[in-house]
Amino acid sequence: MLRGINVGGHKRIAMADLRALLSRLGFSDVVTLLQSGNAVFHAEPDAFPDELAARIERAIADAFVMSVRCMVRTGPELRAVIEGNPFADRVADGAAQGSRFLALFLSASLDAELLATYDPRSLAPSEVGLGDRVIYQWCPEGILAAPNVHGFVEKNLRVAVTARNWNTVTKLGTLLAA
Repeated sequence: MLRGINVGGHKRIAMADLRALLSRLGFSDVVTLLQSGNAVFHAEPDAFPDELAARIERAIADAFVMSVRCMVRTGPELRAVIEGNPFADRVADGAAQGSRFLALFLSASLDAELLATYDPRSLAPSEVGLGDRVIYQWCPEGILAAPNVHGFVEKNLRVAVTARNWNTVTKLGTLLAA
């Protein structure tokens, strides 16, 4: 998942170009979803997600002359995000409310000491849940009306964040199964 591309005309990367780049890096069965930098691919079985992310970031910098943060999750990790949804009773897969529910993917696990001081659940206790390198945010009044958990986490918990709405997350999960 690439962070912040093709948003508001900034950091433009065509998905065909992204697929070609990922193929040149040696990944196979590359598929993209939407225009916002979501890709599913097969990599070496012993590859570590953070190492893959760093390789992709360097390749994007070289090919497109831009700095773009990348977060890689393995198939089992993404399935765990989907299965670990603490708001499953409020959000059905593929339903309209999936656009009001976010998975905020984190670049690293949260530091327990920082989390004790800056817990994002304090922003909306009934609407924010924590998982393994993911924060779930239910936005019943819409994303624009919801607390800025993304900014709070980056500023206070010192991790990079890229968010996807739940419809996108479940579609990525479907692509894994294909």
